[in-house]
Amino acid sequence: MKIKSIVRKTIFIGALASTLLVVSCKSKKSLIQNSTSEPLTEMKVSSIIDKHYDNQTDFSAVYIKSNVRFDNGKQTQNVTAEIRIKKDEQILVSIRFLGITMAKALITPDKVSYYEKIKGTYFDGDFSGLSQWLGTDLDYNKVQNMLMGEALDDLRKGKYTQTLEDISYRLDDKANNETQKAFYIDANNFKIRKQEVTQSNKGRKIEMNYGNYKNYDNKIIPLQLQINASQEKGKTEIDLEYTDVNFSDEISFPYSVPNGYKRILIN
Repeated sequence: MKIKSIVRKTIFIGALASTLLVVSCKSKKSLIQNSTSEPLTEMKVSSIIDKHYDNQTDFSAVYIKSNVRFDNGKQTQNVTAEIRIKKDEQILVSIRFLGITMAKALITPDKVSYYEKIKGTYFDGDFSGLSQWLGTDLDYNKVQNMLMGEALDDLRKGKYTQTLEDISYRLDDKANNETQKAFYIDANNFKIRKQEVTQSNKGRKIEMNYGNYKNYDNKIIPLQLQINASQEKGKTEIDLEYTDVNFSDEISFPYSVPNGYKRILIN
């Protein structure tokens, strides 16, 4: 099994999306555990969006430890990831396999950097590689939102049609372009249950499912995240289960490329 390839792709997709439960056999079950027997009533789109942002997680920094399962149809691997986020400034992801740090990735609003130990290589560049791996255009805010269970886009800046689906309000972006976006907002807590980005003309789609939301002193975060990315060359699934979450201003972000590592380019 090519651990190097798995580590690199896991970094780019998970968080780098997380470098990103262990749902394996459980992965076919619904991730969201809340439900309601009450029939949904239509709401104004603006009211749904307002309620979503009223319930947005406000934090300055967070440490997350996660189990990660990677599957691209050819290879399957379980690793652990430590994710550190300083809101709007930087994301540091450390990947471990069998207890050994195999790679680190640092994401800032300006660039994506990572290094891996197996071949002694490092990458330092923009978000184009990450976007290519995932099959959708990404930037720092979208990666941060993805990991924290927030809508990828700022819903307050768009126009949407609304439909009722299961126990969610589904908002479809009305923008007339080549990218279709759908956001499923839970009717109970107005958090994101699922979000999808589809580029049919390019054969690309990414779907993010969230579950098991937990309240940490009024900071609500999903403990389960399932990322399904598909494009013409194949499909990739990354399942994350957050096993430890700590909101603190005292989190450090140690990152430096070891001496002697070779820089690589990703096309």
